[in-house]
Amino acid sequence: MKVMQINCVYKRGSTGKIVNDIHSVLQEKGYTSIVCYGRGQNETGPNIFKTSSEFSAKLQALNARISGIQYGSSFFSTNKLINLIKEEKPNIVHLQCINGYFVNIYRLLNFLKKQNVQTVLTLHAEFMYTGGCGIAFDCERWKSGCGKCPQLWNATKSVYFDRTDTAWGKMEKSFRDFDNLTIVSVSNWLDKRAKQSPFLKDKRFTVVKNGIDTKNVFHPVSFENLKKKHNLTNEKIIVHVTASFSNRLDDNKGGRYVIQLAEKLKNENVKIMVIGCRDNNMNLPGNIINVGRTNNQNELAAYYSMADLSLITSRRETFSMPCAESLSCGTPIVGFLAGGPETISLKDYSEFVNYGDIDALEVAVKNWIDKKADITVDLAKTATEYYSKERMTRNYINLYTRLLKDN
Repeated sequence: MKVMQINCVYKRGSTGKIVNDIHSVLQEKGYTSIVCYGRGQNETGPNIFKTSSEFSAKLQALNARISGIQYGSSFFSTNKLINLIKEEKPNIVHLQCINGYFVNIYRLLNFLKKQNVQTVLTLHAEFMYTGGCGIAFDCERWKSGCGKCPQLWNATKSVYFDRTDTAWGKMEKSFRDFDNLTIVSVSNWLDKRAKQSPFLKDKRFTVVKNGIDTKNVFHPVSFENLKKKHNLTNEKIIVHVTASFSNRLDDNKGGRYVIQLAEKLKNENVKIMVIGCRDNNMNLPGNIINVGRTNNQNELAAYYSMADLSLITSRRETFSMPCAESLSCGTPIVGFLAGGPETISLKDYSEFVNYGDIDALEVAVKNWIDKKADITVDLAKTATEYYSKERMTRNYINLYTRLLKDN
């Protein structure tokens, strides 16, 4: 079996790590594994190919802002990728997250369709069925063709034109009559959404939840050094891990709700640690500790382990890595109903309330803040298998094998 994965990045970010995990296990089991990626630093190793230059990707990003079409152009990098597929002749092409201006998605899909290549498409976001936006929120125009986009700049970064109807049509045409295609969603919530797409609803569907390294990284670890570093003694700790943190009203991650919660808890012996804030000078309440960003996964696991509770305040998530990471470290979750998190979490160790209901969130926090000591051992034990990358890679290899057997 020869499998080629295609992703925007490799070894970095959540999808880049997932691609690397699958690649490593395929090789360990004696299969031929190939990775093609478009953005980021050059990675060395056999069967690893960077198919786009950063200059080319930036040109395509500029073109998208002018033309209003995000996933077209990229002529030379798309040619390079298609030629690699022709040369390598993989049995399975696994498309992961292929945005990022490194490939013409329409051309790639049409090529795989015409060549009758067995294709797996993992949905990490919504853009493959909305035709444009990565998160559609409450908009349902993607069910009938888009146009008159209510979040044009955030969704497409288009400066001049609303061409969301054109982009939707191009995606619909690319998927039409694509029979050798299996759609994988990373959560049951995303699976349910994708099945409502007019041009995906007749495809094969399955769910494979994302996996993380629960053996070597995300499990309960020592955190005494962090308590000393932040001068913590007997405070209750809430951790909020995010890709970015802000108090903007349009911020999907909901940083403003973290700040509001901190104000409500100002008379409690509670500290909220924010990990992922890019602005080290942000004016925050005194009971919020701005940790900044960390690229150290082991340090991140220590923060989760130290916390009594993790907080998720996103408006929408298709999965939620912080949810999986926190639970694997033995720390329960409280947050807003956001789509993916509540469907991938362990129900006995998490609670979600209606988005934006800060009073209900405060009640949930107070209900859970003292429970960790009694549940952490059982929680971590359950999460170790449930969120393991071994479980994820096993499910993907089983899927590849089944598709080749049925073909």
